[in-house]
Amino acid sequence: MDQPTEASLQALLAIPVAALGTLHAGAPFVSMVPVALAPGGTGFLIHVSRLAQHTRDMTSDPRVSLMLMAPLTDQDPLALPRLSLEGRAEVITPESGVHAAAAQVYLARFPQAELTLGLGDFSFFLIQIEAGRLVSGFGRALSLEANQIQAALARVSRPDTLDIS
Repeated sequence: MDQPTEASLQALLAIPVAALGTLHAGAPFVSMVPVALAPGGTGFLIHVSRLAQHTRDMTSDPRVSLMLMAPLTDQDPLALPRLSLEGRAEVITPESGVHAAAAQVYLARFPQAELTLGLGDFSFFLIQIEAGRLVSGFGRALSLEANQIQAALARVSRPDTLDIS
């Protein structure tokens, strides 16, 4: 991967909000979630309510998709840099031993989430990435394997990354 493509990928991985695609009774369902980078290139952390449809969907079928997009400016929307990711959602239970570290990582990125951490119906999920598609601009697309994405995630240096393994 050339340097401009790598830079585009890393910029998209740093975006704090993603569209989350789940399967709802076999049909696609899309919602918005804040995302924090999980340590070591393992994926993304999300913190969601059990009342939300996407949470129930992930519990019944862990296959998910995330889309991260650059903000729209005055360019052609078809040229908008974006990253579509395929993965699996795994719940992080309070008993798992990594819940506290996940909370620390998430709060470093979203301090305003402290209120929801105290609510009993919210859970952390780790979205483990399996493949992706990077569109760097109009006519510039690249399919990515899990190891390429994980390596790029590991290279993204942010203060909200701690070891939760």
